[in-house]
Amino acid sequence: MRAGTIVRAAPGVHLVHGSDTNWVVVTEGDAVTLVDTGYPGDRDRLLWSLAELGRSPHEVAAVLLTHAHNDHLGNAEYLSRTFGTPVLLHPREAPHARREFLHQIGVGTVLANAWRPGVLPWAVRALRSGGTRRVPVAAPCPFPTEGALDLPGRPVPVHTPGHTDGHCVYHLPAAGVVISGDALVTGHPTSRHRGPGLLPPMFDHERAAALASLHSVAGLAADVLLPGHGPVHRGSVAAAARAAAATAG
Repeated sequence: MRAGTIVRAAPGVHLVHGSDTNWVVVTEGDAVTLVDTGYPGDRDRLLWSLAELGRSPHEVAAVLLTHAHNDHLGNAEYLSRTFGTPVLLHPREAPHARREFLHQIGVGTVLANAWRPGVLPWAVRALRSGGTRRVPVAAPCPFPTEGALDLPGRPVPVHTPGHTDGHCVYHLPAAGVVISGDALVTGHPTSRHRGPGLLPPMFDHERAAALASLHSVAGLAADVLLPGHGPVHRGSVAAAARAAAATAG
């Protein structure tokens, strides 16, 4: 897995590896749903990924945020301001996206964990990519309806709090895909674990809730997992979530 890699996960669904963070491009007809936007420093790579798939930022019907950490919302305001792209997310995550508060790992916590393998190199890359830059979304929009959204892929938001209060995964039932953000990942530079699991505890706002949210993911019928960090996982998403819960528990 390397930055700039585009992986076809299902017809019209592609996972893009940015600098330590992924985003997902869902295409249907002449429209696009973009799930997450990478770090601020991933902007050129984000625009390149759309172009590689034969798409333009003007075709993005909406940005869906799994949550409002800088490595996921880094270019959401740019797309909103430049192209008029609406930015949709869970209502509980909207004030976080506006930066009324910040539930994100701090420098002190990073330094306290600097002895762990991979933490310092990851932290340096995160800083260079804009991990501490102030990039609020001025006008984030809570989901306009319950259930499937009227967007390419018909994504269904599923509230999975813990990593942040308003974290959501997105289920694409027709494609058999779950876009899991940071609720369930398959790898991270600061962790030796490979395969479906939780991020290291230092990244979660409320660890017990993050663990409980795996049960929500386990209720989704899908056989492809597209995480916020790590490679595509092919196989039962429900089984992957249950295994992650057992390991973390």
